[in-house]
Amino acid sequence: MTTGGDAALRHFYEDPRVPVSSGSGRADRQLRMLKAVLAKTDGPQVILDVGCGDGTATGMVRRLGHTVVGVDWSMMALRQARRHDLLLIRGGIDAPGLPLADGSVDMVILSEVIEHLVDTDSAIDEIHRVLRPGGRLLVSTPNLAAWFNRGLLALGIQPIFSEVSLRGVYGRPGSQVAGHLHMFTRRALTEFLTARGFICERVDGAPYHDVPGMLKPLDRLLCHWPAAASILLVQARRA
Repeated sequence: MTTGGDAALRHFYEDPRVPVSSGSGRADRQLRMLKAVLAKTDGPQVILDVGCGDGTATGMVRRLGHTVVGVDWSMMALRQARRHDLLLIRGGIDAPGLPLADGSVDMVILSEVIEHLVDTDSAIDEIHRVLRPGGRLLVSTPNLAAWFNRGLLALGIQPIFSEVSLRGVYGRPGSQVAGHLHMFTRRALTEFLTARGFICERVDGAPYHDVPGMLKPLDRLLCHWPAAASILLVQARRA
């Protein structure tokens, strides 16, 4: 889940207290998105997992015969990802860029990563470069306009998922600093990807694992309204 840009962020992601995986919910979402796209392709694919973390979901895809390249800044994450037999690169998608040729990748997955990036423009441009024409980009990210965030903002409370510091949590519920630098609404994310040369083919919603039990049915119901869902899932195609 990590792709830092400056020294402070790299130090943050090497902290043993910072998780290298977002848990089973993220892995399940990632795997479902991958399988849905792979079901419509022929032959082995080259898949780039940016911010691969422990490589759980893409490791399952690797065992189906596809080539998976995992990129992450965190050595802790890469050590765990090695067990899945991925091709691993330590680094990010900021300058000097990925050591991959233009148009050499069939699919890129950006699962709970874009919110961690310092320079989202350069990162998506780099992804566009390495994707072949018609290649797919799969993005998942927390929704700034999630239904509960709308209520929190109305009460003057910092939205869930958003942060003002890498050293502590201020003004919002929770205690885990996640390193989120950018937050997107459905409209902002799709407009941003379109401006960077992608065609957004599908937008779905997904639930958030930390919603209190009594509210989980509502959270699942609102997945049918992506603009208010907890997590945004976007499938885009390189134009």
